[in-house]
Amino acid sequence: MKEFKRTLVTSALPYANGPLHIGHLAGAYVPADIYVRYLRLKKEDVIFIGGSDEHGVPITIRARKEGVTPKDIIDRYHYQMKETFEKMGISYDIYGRTSSDTHHKMAQDIFRTLYDNGKLIQKTSEQYYDPEAKMFLADRYITGECPHCHNDKAYGDQCEKCGSALSPTELINPVSTVTGCKPIMKETTHWYLPLDDYQEWLSKWILEGHKEWRPNVYGQCKSWLDMGLQPRAVSRDLDWGIPVPVEGAEGKVLYVWFDAPIGYISNTKDFCDANPERGSWETWWKDPETRMVNFIGKDNIVFHCIVFPTMLKAEGSFNITDNVPANEFLNLEDDKISTSRNWAVWVHEYLEDFPGKADVLRYVLTANAPETKDNNFTWKDFQARNNNELVAIYGNFVNRALVLTAKYFDAKVPACGTLTDYDRQTLEEFKNVKERVESLLENFKFREAQKEAMNLARIGNKYLADTEPWKLAKTDMERVATILNIALQLVANLSIAFEPFLPFSSMRLRTMIGAPDCNWEQLGSIDILPADHQLGKAELLFEKIEDAQIDAQIEKLENSRKQNQAAEKKANPIKQTVDFADFEKIDIRVGTVLECQKVPKADKLLQFRIDDGLGGRTILSGIAQHYQPEELVGKQVCFIANLAPRKIRGIESQGMILSALDNDNSLAVITVPKEVAPGSEVC
Repeated sequence: MKEFKRTLVTSALPYANGPLHIGHLAGAYVPADIYVRYLRLKKEDVIFIGGSDEHGVPITIRARKEGVTPKDIIDRYHYQMKETFEKMGISYDIYGRTSSDTHHKMAQDIFRTLYDNGKLIQKTSEQYYDPEAKMFLADRYITGECPHCHNDKAYGDQCEKCGSALSPTELINPVSTVTGCKPIMKETTHWYLPLDDYQEWLSKWILEGHKEWRPNVYGQCKSWLDMGLQPRAVSRDLDWGIPVPVEGAEGKVLYVWFDAPIGYISNTKDFCDANPERGSWETWWKDPETRMVNFIGKDNIVFHCIVFPTMLKAEGSFNITDNVPANEFLNLEDDKISTSRNWAVWVHEYLEDFPGKADVLRYVLTANAPETKDNNFTWKDFQARNNNELVAIYGNFVNRALVLTAKYFDAKVPACGTLTDYDRQTLEEFKNVKERVESLLENFKFREAQKEAMNLARIGNKYLADTEPWKLAKTDMERVATILNIALQLVANLSIAFEPFLPFSSMRLRTMIGAPDCNWEQLGSIDILPADHQLGKAELLFEKIEDAQIDAQIEKLENSRKQNQAAEKKANPIKQTVDFADFEKIDIRVGTVLECQKVPKADKLLQFRIDDGLGGRTILSGIAQHYQPEELVGKQVCFIANLAPRKIRGIESQGMILSALDNDNSLAVITVPKEVAPGSEVC
């Protein structure tokens, strides 16, 4: 494998049209941060580039819904996401923006280079156009019926119900979401990147040159290449984005998939301009001694493995990525995360609900990382991993080692005496931890690497449980000193091994042991803390998460599910048509509720006494689960006056009170907005 002088690490630029959820963190950002922290610990030359993707249709849709400008949206979410990343310990060297002047110029320059060198082709095609709004419609501005599952709210690029990828022309009865009118087909001209011209190069570069890539990434690339690549548009008709820098291209902007990855380059330039001691941006993007690694999610594989490399290859002066360790999707409680359905754990809300527990979420997301296949997050598993692993194993071992040392040796590291065979066996178990963790991290196996770090705590817990120094303290303090010395060396190792994964906890632990610096080269050593070294005050590294906290999160999700079910439920089909003469037979009146009470031993029934303008009547109605009796007294309700009486629970009901059945199966009594005389007819 080629040795490089430096590593450029990027993570996918999130759309600045909404907050971050745990799927984002698990897909690209936590893995990228683990890798970068590891490289820094090894004293390697690395920069970590991130930023907001601030163009594209999702942002314009959000702005239109809220009645604000796209700039209002990107400003709001850029700063919110930047703050969320910082609180989660995602240690970017720069978190930039694709709305910056640097980015606009960089993207236009690269487009212009491709254009001037004949690397783009120009094509005219028909696309959907809204005649009322006088605009071409992006795929997400078109909805209609999915041809596969017949969901009538499918988008022009995807059906979110069945997951099928679509093109707008496949939709049945397409409608513009801008005006609600039926769109028409109209000719428009755009520039395309001819991916098919690079098919042979891509096949050799990926399929022969990068067999070490994750199987899910390699497999998806092979599938695309086997199907045969087609030209892909690099411009579109929109009023939000980077203008196409070509004469006659008014009203056209660079397609967001083209401009977004260039954000890695422009953000690198901004970083290097502000930190000239780190070298020029060209060094990081054009020097063959620089290695580039792109961390992304499953849905971005084709763009980062096929499209972006083709752009760079066509331009001619840039390095091409060395690895794309993309993760698959993280599901939530056995269901696909969906922002439109609010089926998500929003990270900023998590940080409010679980203050000081960023590392807990990092730990659980890494333990469940969807590295080669989709995985699942559940709140019960989150609680179990915190309580049974972080608290009961890691935190418990650290606390016992420090508390016992404080008790018997005034919080100073005791000298190590004569080793027993069991001591040597324990030391042997963790001496190769550095080699094992490094091998796993170098191969982007973060889940297994974190497990190796936790094994140190398991070794330590077992060692203390087996040796029982609290019992030996009565008879053999020299032996206790040796046991606690070994335990403390394990604690020091834990503070190093967990640094890439749990940065906040590792920093706290190093403060507790009085070793503020983290030296990766010491990992696996048995003499990190010298004899007589003064330890700090022992504190709990982690705390239990109670059932009530988890129940509250599950209830929040269930409320979202109920709201979605209610919103998605269609109205019941219209009943069989009736003649007007039959309808006229129904006598609907307005009555005032004089009395209302529950019917004994009947959970659903309320008994009404109604002033009907004719002496009054009694009506029974099955709405007790939707109203308290006192809520309805004094209301004017609509009722059928000429319904044949019938006995219910021994009480004669003389009519029917009308109610509306909502999508969530709740009932709403039909009332009148203006007071009328009791007995008034409804006509």
